[in-house]
Amino acid sequence: MNLNQVIEAINEQAEQGISEVYFVACGGSLVDMYPSKYFLESEAQKLVTGLYTANEFVHAVPKRLGSQSVVIVCSHGGNTPESVAAAQAAKEKGAYTVGLTHNKEAALLDYSDYSFLYEWGDDSNVKNNPMAIIMELAVELLYVVEGYSHYDAFHKGLETINGIITQGKKQVAPRAQVFADKYSKEELFYILTSGASYGHAYGFAICSLMEMQWLHAAPIHSGEFFHGPFEVTNKETPFILMINEGRTRKLDERAQTFLNQYAEKVEVIDAKELGIGTIADEVVEFFNPVLFYSIVCVYREALAKVRNHPLETRRYMGKVAY
Repeated sequence: MNLNQVIEAINEQAEQGISEVYFVACGGSLVDMYPSKYFLESEAQKLVTGLYTANEFVHAVPKRLGSQSVVIVCSHGGNTPESVAAAQAAKEKGAYTVGLTHNKEAALLDYSDYSFLYEWGDDSNVKNNPMAIIMELAVELLYVVEGYSHYDAFHKGLETINGIITQGKKQVAPRAQVFADKYSKEELFYILTSGASYGHAYGFAICSLMEMQWLHAAPIHSGEFFHGPFEVTNKETPFILMINEGRTRKLDERAQTFLNQYAEKVEVIDAKELGIGTIADEVVEFFNPVLFYSIVCVYREALAKVRNHPLETRRYMGKVAY
């Protein structure tokens, strides 16, 4: 079954139709879900949505959860205990579960009413990666339950984004190398962005820098920057600013104007400059994070190489009991 058929089937089985959607995962998989949560909060008039880290979902199950709910759970290896437990908890409450994983032997599949095995790796098309699949599920949910006037524009964007990313990665490779050479000795980074991409400011901080490089990092929403965080701005601390194309661009540009005046170590990644404007205005903002993820991967790889700290290096994860 394709994504549309899955959502149609669930909506038909649910006695009163689908009324809510929960996105549940941990770490990078949770980050991949943020754009979909943002999309539904932005576009849905009836559908209720929630984004949960898996262990919190297990211990603080939403009272609305039931036979009218769809719970989408993602786990790359498919055996993350918290995510498997979340899918099990959802099923126990009568919700419909959709599992996404890269592992066809995953334990998550045992608690998934419907499942999708996604592609992964440098050779895969991003539309077949988890972030895009989850967002397409969100679009199908909205389309089936309420209707969505930009449905076709979104699907055209899905067909376009991989080419934009391929060109964008080539475009930023030289500057990513300069960034890595310049900031390889830094121990703290602040990551700014807004809109659907904020999850990737969080993800780049906790996964790419903290987990994979053992560096201190913190995400800051561009809209919140001027309500406290900007007081730490100085000429010694590095900032990475991802500028979105779409409705929240002005928030990012405001942060850029301030940083240009009061900071010196500022790396700007601008989706507009990288060509995302070929996607329709009505949906382009939802594709910013898909682009940004692939672009910041170029940066983290360059940084890891210069620091001689491979991205796979761990001292706790999978090494000790936790």
